[in-house]
Amino acid sequence: MADRVTVIGWDGSPLTAAARSALGAATLVAGAAHHLALPEVPPTAERIRLGSVALAARRLAAHRGTTVVLADGDPGFFGVVRTLRAPEFGLEVEVVPAVSSVAAAFARAGMPWDDAQVVVAHPRTLRRAVNVCRAHTKVAVLTSPGAGPAELGLLMEGVHRTFVICEELGTTRERVTVVTSDKAADHTWRDPNVVIVAGGSAGPATAGDGTGWITGRDPATGPRGWSLPAAAYGGALGEGETDLLRTAQLARLGPRLGDLVWDIGCGSGAFATEAARAGAAVIAVDRDRDACARTEATARHFGVQLQTVHGNAPHALEDLPEPDVVRVGGGGSAVVSAVADRRPQRIVAHAATRDAAELVGRDLTEHGYRVECALLQSVGLDTRAWTETERSVAFLLSGEIVRREAPR
Repeated sequence: MADRVTVIGWDGSPLTAAARSALGAATLVAGAAHHLALPEVPPTAERIRLGSVALAARRLAAHRGTTVVLADGDPGFFGVVRTLRAPEFGLEVEVVPAVSSVAAAFARAGMPWDDAQVVVAHPRTLRRAVNVCRAHTKVAVLTSPGAGPAELGLLMEGVHRTFVICEELGTTRERVTVVTSDKAADHTWRDPNVVIVAGGSAGPATAGDGTGWITGRDPATGPRGWSLPAAAYGGALGEGETDLLRTAQLARLGPRLGDLVWDIGCGSGAFATEAARAGAAVIAVDRDRDACARTEATARHFGVQLQTVHGNAPHALEDLPEPDVVRVGGGGSAVVSAVADRRPQRIVAHAATRDAAELVGRDLTEHGYRVECALLQSVGLDTRAWTETERSVAFLLSGEIVRREAPR
């Protein structure tokens, strides 16, 4: 078994004394080709090209001697340390860190990054990484082959952002390029690279004003609460936008960071804004151009990012990226059916009558969704005289897709 595994981060700068000492004693060295070519690697040491970290870990565990693993940047930040420390390998790991590639990228761009989100984009996680870029004003994307700047740019269609693309950081081939998101697909980019995605309107209070206390977006920015009262949106909300109904819809959908939410029939933008406040990317659709404008103004007021699409559903939905959860605020069963064809995880809708609710519920069931329906009634009271001020009644329908088990 390996006597010791030392993981050394490399950022292009000269190795520290601790790193040189560990390398000098190594009998096995694992890393990428440019790591194994470093002059400090002992000529007598066995060398392993690092592809699958799990496969390499098994080789390390079987090796009798002193092992070094070389990795770019800080190996404990989205790096190899997590895999090497997995219990099944039984490795004792010591880490010599370096500047992470994310920190280096922001340094090259001359930007602070305590207010940035950081995501990893693989082909399987690319869509969720793009949703974070849609929802936030500053994101660092650690890319991979097949999920690089070009793919990010293509999936950001309809949302304007600036890309700062940092290729091969720490090497003699390092290059930093600034392009708009719509131009990123026009180039061929070298791996590895980090993409800083920046743009959109900042919130009313942002990190960088000397008051930041947490990385990423400050969760305390803006008013507290899932569903704000109508007065927070200027009053006079639509039939499907009451406080109780919005709260129930948010609870059923649970929008979160990495999700894409469709809000169809966005009205005042109250629901779309609250989904965006939860960290999700939001596309708000409405046939009324004024509703789209109100939604954009509401989002700006609360300092969140969202995209509006003016058009009639279901036709306006055809070219939109795939949603995770959907609120159908208007259009009835025809729109619900078109949405269900896209297979989001959850759908919520409302109806004013039982007949309409049954029609929507039946349609969701036929599309393979498990359906719940509740009759929501709220009565507003003036507590000075305990008299009724307003009353609303609606059927809330929620559908969750039934996942069929794969045949064994």
